[in-house]
Amino acid sequence: MKIYHKGFNYSQDGPGNRLVYHMQGCNFKCKWCSNYDSIPFDSPDAFEMTPDEILNEVMRSKMIFFSGGGVTFTGGEPTVQFEELKKTLILLKENGISTCIENNGSSPRLKELSDYIDFLIMDLKIVDEKKHMYYTGASNSRTLENIRYFSKIGRQLHLRIPMINGINDDPHEFIDFLKPLNYKNLTLEVLKYHEYGKEKWGDKYEIKNGFVSDEQFNDFRNELIKSGIQIADY
Repeated sequence: MKIYHKGFNYSQDGPGNRLVYHMQGCNFKCKWCSNYDSIPFDSPDAFEMTPDEILNEVMRSKMIFFSGGGVTFTGGEPTVQFEELKKTLILLKENGISTCIENNGSSPRLKELSDYIDFLIMDLKIVDEKKHMYYTGASNSRTLENIRYFSKIGRQLHLRIPMINGINDDPHEFIDFLKPLNYKNLTLEVLKYHEYGKEKWGDKYEIKNGFVSDEQFNDFRNELIKSGIQIADY
């Protein structure tokens, strides 16, 4: 498994204190990505760990998983290393470790991981497919399909919208998609645009005037709340 960064984080990558593995490689190329260096599948800064090595490291860290913590795999995009990820998740679950993945929902095999994930986080970046293609370099059809599937079966699902001025700041586009879903175990988090990764892009960074005002942000959230969506405050 190729990993470009690992470390502990509290409550931002799933519940509790978690050991977070940032995996190398992503099939999306979001123009605002804060982890630009994680997009290539090969990087001189990435390092290899086997599922057994990860398990050993996790078990040594088990005492630090307080407040319902555990292990989170993020990216890049963790599902592009599917077989290694699946093996690792199975090992962790067999040893009683809480598991979480943060992903873009594009894997056609995501359903296979359901039994081995305690907390599933998925990005819902843009609903319109053409716009999604332009800003991420990939279709969102599989993402929307996976969201519908996990909602239908009542699986815990935490969606994240990275709100960006002029790109995905119309709440009604999201409401039209989300309205038919089963809200029972679905929560939504809206994240304000930031430029934490801009320096990594250099001259290639294309987003202009992406920041949203507090008023925009609150109006966006309030429209979603009116529709019945449970908004998470993290």
